[in-house]
Amino acid sequence: MTSAIRHVTIDCADAYALGSFWSQALGRPLHEEDQPGDPEALIEAAGLLFVTVPEAKTTKNRLHLDLQPQDRTRDEEVERLLALGARLIDDRRNPDGTGWAVLADPEGNEFCVERSAGERRD
Repeated sequence: MTSAIRHVTIDCADAYALGSFWSQALGRPLHEEDQPGDPEALIEAAGLLFVTVPEAKTTKNRLHLDLQPQDRTRDEEVERLLALGARLIDDRRNPDGTGWAVLADPEGNEFCVERSAGERRD
């Protein structure tokens, strides 16, 4: 018998606030029982569990998410995520349309935004 990944758990200072950011970013709801101040928040459809811990983030992530927009371009998605509270950390987009953007969520966790499937076909 093998194991399956049930959740990817993300340590954070405020589980509900960070879970809410990712809920908006991914267009998936937080679990119906999650409330502000809860020590955990779950986006079940994405398999992401946010857990409040006392330690602050101090170094670069050893694991990060790569997002691929489904209904907009990479650049449109970067702008949408910035409006939600993300920060641009490293812009690796190239003049020919290849590349990606490295962003950080409101607690500084890095993630990348790649080209959409449509942009990859063009």
